[in-house]
Amino acid sequence: MIAGQTQPATILVVDDDLPIVNLCKSLLEEAGFTVLGTEGSSEALKICTQHKGPIDLLLTDLVLPPPGFQLASTSNQFPHVNGFELAVRATMIRSELRIILMSGNPEKDLTSHGIKRGTLPFLAKPFDRDRLIALVKNVLAQPAIPLGVEKPTRAANDAEWFG
Repeated sequence: MIAGQTQPATILVVDDDLPIVNLCKSLLEEAGFTVLGTEGSSEALKICTQHKGPIDLLLTDLVLPPPGFQLASTSNQFPHVNGFELAVRATMIRSELRIILMSGNPEKDLTSHGIKRGTLPFLAKPFDRDRLIALVKNVLAQPAIPLGVEKPTRAANDAEWFG
């Protein structure tokens, strides 16, 4: 739950591996969160645009392969994009959205997407329930990070953004 909010935080989980989406959904719902889940960035962008209630956090896999060849263009409002591009686009739709990226190969995937270590909260796969819940709660307690900034300013007692 976010300070000042009376209802549970809503988390959008995006991963191209449906068992990961279902696992996250199950673990987060058990912890009291409301969870929306999807297998792709296109559907996630639709949810960000069309969901009537709040979406407080986006938990997305960094590597989201498109289901087929598709160009991202201005004429396609909901393109298939990687997890970081999804985060950028989603925060343009919902400016207060908090982000957690996840990947099974963090060092390679962060580097290949041009993301500097420590820029955004990160969850390495495989992960356990306690690590997931703790990171989600920690990120929800922090202000949203505007994307496109070189590195957010953090106080000494803030969370470690790479786990």
